[in-house]
Amino acid sequence: MNLLFDLDGTLTDPQLGIVSCIRHALERLDRNPDNHPNLERYIGPPLLSSFEEMLGNEAEAHSAVQLYRERFGTVGLYENEVYEGIHESLAEFARAGHRMVVATSKPRIYAVRIIEHFQLQGYFEHIYGSELDGHLSDKAELISHVLDSEKFDTNSTLIIGDRLHDIAGARANGIRSVGVLWGFGSHEELSGAGATTLCNSPWNLTDCVRL
Repeated sequence: MNLLFDLDGTLTDPQLGIVSCIRHALERLDRNPDNHPNLERYIGPPLLSSFEEMLGNEAEAHSAVQLYRERFGTVGLYENEVYEGIHESLAEFARAGHRMVVATSKPRIYAVRIIEHFQLQGYFEHIYGSELDGHLSDKAELISHVLDSEKFDTNSTLIIGDRLHDIAGARANGIRSVGVLWGFGSHEELSGAGATTLCNSPWNLTDCVRL
């Protein structure tokens, strides 16, 4: 089986770092972050579209992305932790001979640093992410790129992720999906998006992949 793993909300819990960097960007733009409750909901979707939604101005959203990255690239990406049970599940997948790659909308340069920081790189053949200019930030496009690059058979490939973007991207590319419930997407969000199956704990992930 070929397994594509989302990063934020699936392998690691990035809430502290991402929310702190969003607040930093808004404050630098003289916007009150307290006017935007539940900033956690912006974990997962492409960053630029999230700031466009918050600010209602494309030019200001681009400025916010740059301000966000000022903090994220030095501090925020390490305000993060691996979910309990992830190391063990990845090790079991590796022993079973599954091929594994990371497929995240986060810029690849950050994803690589995070994966290496938490010593997860040994499990994955490649780490796929977006470019800083936004290329491949759309999850459907990213998954298509992974499938083409790795020559994966869609019938033996699935993505594991916590948001509707992962599920919609899987459906657009004709692969199956496991929606994980320990991240930032709700049961309603994932089931409504059409997840093939749902998984409630990293400790149960290997069972959930046996679709």
